[in-house]
Amino acid sequence: MADPKAEVNPNHVHSLHCGHTKILHHDHIDFVEANGHLHHKHEDHWDECRIEVSEQNPDGEHPVEGEIHNQYCGHEQVPHGDHMDYLVNGRLQHVHGDHVDDHGPVDIVS
Repeated sequence: MADPKAEVNPNHVHSLHCGHTKILHHDHIDFVEANGHLHHKHEDHWDECRIEVSEQNPDGEHPVEGEIHNQYCGHEQVPHGDHMDYLVNGRLQHVHGDHVDDHGPVDIVS
């Protein structure tokens, strides 16, 4: 995992209205950064997060129909376990060879 005191843009203040996608994660809200990071405020610094592999968000072969995602597809990247997934309609999708695996839902905060 990255440095627990994550680097964030000092000119941007995250809030419920800042425009970043927000994911409810345990007892806090993570903000999805354009660079594929999840950050949340912890006291006087920002912590780096990732979605853990779990029953709700499994790793492995769960093929679904859909586009093969890449850096140009427009979907945000979210760290999940030891890899990156794409956030698609509130679900994590992982490109695996010539198909996409579903890695479960996340709770989007609106």
